[in-house]
Amino acid sequence: EPDGARIVEFIYEGDFFTWLERIGEMPTPPYIKEKLEEPERYQTIYAEERGSAAAPTAGLHFTEELLHKIDSKGVKIARVTLHVGLGTFRPVKESVITDHKMHEEWYAFNEEAAQTINETKRTGGRVIAVGTTSCRILESVAAVQYFGDNDVPLSPMTGETDLFIYPGFRFRVIDAMITNFHLPRSTLLMLVSALMGREAMLEAYREAVEEKYRFFSFGDAMLLLP
Repeated sequence: EPDGARIVEFIYEGDFFTWLERIGEMPTPPYIKEKLEEPERYQTIYAEERGSAAAPTAGLHFTEELLHKIDSKGVKIARVTLHVGLGTFRPVKESVITDHKMHEEWYAFNEEAAQTINETKRTGGRVIAVGTTSCRILESVAAVQYFGDNDVPLSPMTGETDLFIYPGFRFRVIDAMITNFHLPRSTLLMLVSALMGREAMLEAYREAVEEKYRFFSFGDAMLLLP
């Protein structure tokens, strides 16, 4: 394909996913060179649906114990699904960032998540996205359902999104974000810069380097509060 993707035809008997797990390997970011000896480490504890080409790595920080503590404090948790595409690893090479084309990613935003988000907004609470993946889902749903300045309650939906969030973007749903430290010239770095501002993110990354924070998938996370 023009974007570097390939279409592979499988000839098999029986269950497709049984064969896939037998002969395939878990996709990992290009900077992870070795085969993962413990693939479960690259998986969130709450993942349910097959389909992503990458883990939503901000979610790797959440353990059962931590989720229980969050719940005990009265914090509502909304669960959404995004099948992360290979484009998440693709650097922006265009000199004009608006020329960059995002791969489409399938998502599902269910009734329970919609009710939780709407109630949080109605009562003046904050929506904190865990990772750029959750952010893209929520803002994609808003982009479809909101018109002009009329922010209405969100409704459940499924679809595909190629939403590219970069500085100048108006966030309609999320108020804050938990995220890892991202690769240079990546769409993920542009997304967090859209939320916080480019200079603020450069300063955060300078401090992270000085303090020897760990970067990328198995690295440290930060809480972004605009």
